Amino acid sequence: MFDKVLLPIDVTHPESWEKALPMALRCAGTSGEVHVLGIVHDLGAAMIASYLPEDFERKAMERLKADLQDFAAREFPDPARVRVHVGHGHVPETILRIAGELGADLIVMASHPPNELKSLLVGSNADKVVRHATLPVLVAR
Repeated sequence: MFDKVLLPIDVTHPESWEKALPMALRCAGTSGEVHVLGIVHDLGAAMIASYLPEDFERKAMERLKADLQDFAAREFPDPARVRVHVGHGHVPETILRIAGELGADLIVMASHPPNELKSLLVGSNADKVVRHATLPVLVAR
């Protein structure tokens, strides 16, 4: 079993956690912790950010943390074995950075079904994490 399992999710999209959550719990066993990570996407361009309220990102991170805490309370049988984290930035980079900061033993994440054209043009976050991770990654489909 693994001591620290990182589970990056998007609370608003159940497909990001419905299959991955049971796998993360199994991998953590009876003594490991599951670290749920939500990410506020980096807006990228300063021009876009200039149209948003000054405290938009801070409020988005606070709202996401509250949503993740509600999710953890609802979905985890043992609240003592779950930790909630909020990151900000490019999704794959943030997942890998937080995994390193936590000393995670495993990343468990969902992946959308393959679509060659979409993968070619955009690329999957799970694919990028798998390619650049220095620790095991379990991808749920």
